[in-house]
Amino acid sequence: MSADQESMTTAAATPGQSGQEGSLWRELKNAVQGTEADYTRIPLRKAVFLLAIPMMLELLMESTFAIADIYFVGKLGSSAIATVGLTETYLFLLYSVAMGLSMAVTAVVARRIGERNGEAAGVAAVQSILIGLLASLPVSIAGIFFARELLAFMGADAWSLQYGYRYTQWMLGGNAVIMLLFVINAVYRGAGDAAIAMRVLWFANILNLVLDPLLIFGFGPIPAMGIEGAAIATNIGRGAGVLMQLWVLFRGGKHIRVAYSQLRVSGAVMFNIVRTSLGGIGQMVVAMTAWIFLMRILASIGSEAVAGATITIRMMMFTLMPAWGMSNAAATLVGQNLGAGQPGRAEASVWTIGWYNMAFMICVSIAFFLFNESLIGIFSDDPAVIAIGGEWLRILSYSYFVYGWWMVAVQAFNGAGDTVTPTKINLVFFWLIQIPLSWYLAVPLALEQSGVFWGVFISETSVGVFTLWLFSRGHWKAARV
Repeated sequence: MSADQESMTTAAATPGQSGQEGSLWRELKNAVQGTEADYTRIPLRKAVFLLAIPMMLELLMESTFAIADIYFVGKLGSSAIATVGLTETYLFLLYSVAMGLSMAVTAVVARRIGERNGEAAGVAAVQSILIGLLASLPVSIAGIFFARELLAFMGADAWSLQYGYRYTQWMLGGNAVIMLLFVINAVYRGAGDAAIAMRVLWFANILNLVLDPLLIFGFGPIPAMGIEGAAIATNIGRGAGVLMQLWVLFRGGKHIRVAYSQLRVSGAVMFNIVRTSLGGIGQMVVAMTAWIFLMRILASIGSEAVAGATITIRMMMFTLMPAWGMSNAAATLVGQNLGAGQPGRAEASVWTIGWYNMAFMICVSIAFFLFNESLIGIFSDDPAVIAIGGEWLRILSYSYFVYGWWMVAVQAFNGAGDTVTPTKINLVFFWLIQIPLSWYLAVPLALEQSGVFWGVFISETSVGVFTLWLFSRGHWKAARV
């Protein structure tokens, strides 16, 4: 062998830094563009990378919009922020249905893809869309006709009841676009087309970001619509995202395509999705209604407490969404590998993603601890709001890394189709522990909002540790969907 040949052979066997960088860049490009890789056969770390990157970028944009939205609304005052927060308590119920249904959709589609049954995956996609539309109808009716009453029930102030109710009308009345965004992106994630789901949310939320300041504050011939403009911008952006989803779904992605011949009602498939989703919806309803009770306690303390908590929740969303994206990769890998008859590989993917998620959340915790009031101050100049929001961020920083493990473990259960176990866990820790504990600390012990924050800290740290322990026992591997 010549010196040149030997040099080339050595370089191929042990690539240098430039080769590694080139390989990393290619994989990053593949992750963003999407590939036809079989996630049940390629190396596990590569599968995690190809799925997690677009899922994290997808939800990073969603969380970026949530932060930008509250930034613009914050210019209208603490009552406007409180209106958003109180409306979101009802949207949390919608999110619980949408997320619970999405869990089932991801699990069913992933299992069918793992079984190499693309036809059944397409049928499941159509049925999930029909279910989503039906589920959104009652919320639309309630939001359009009873917006003021819903805000009054949550303890809204006079400004919210006189001016802010139109925001509630738009957000609840147009909830179908939120529901479909969740459900159809769950189809893509279950199939392994995470890059498509990412591009849809980027398109929808960039449109939101452009329209938000234009409609809230006005520009040229566009009148200033105030808080109502924020809701209109959201509906336009997300509605455009749904149209993009449907166009791509029928045109065909890397792993799934819906044919026009599949546009029919399939009772058996619909029933299976609904049955599987009940546990997921149950676990989210339990968690989200717990937030409604907590926001009601905060509303009795004052609009500043609600505003501070609302900003903090948006900050949580900004940091948790990428972590949820990484966790969603666990759901896809668990579902597809169980479908392919590889439970050991399914479990290994969860532990791998869990370590990555924990490292990310530790970094976030450090930022929350060091810069809590500075972060809240970006969105409000009210000293009371800044102090309240900063306190919650500081408390969160003490155990935020536990959230990383909790999210991955929960998504492992959901990806396997075992949505009932997390529901039972949430029922105990959120309804039987979090709500009574937060109320007791806030009201009888007169700790006010601090009591609520510490109640959340205790209950959610406990549920994270317990869920991870239960996952380690492995019973989820026997779930059927």
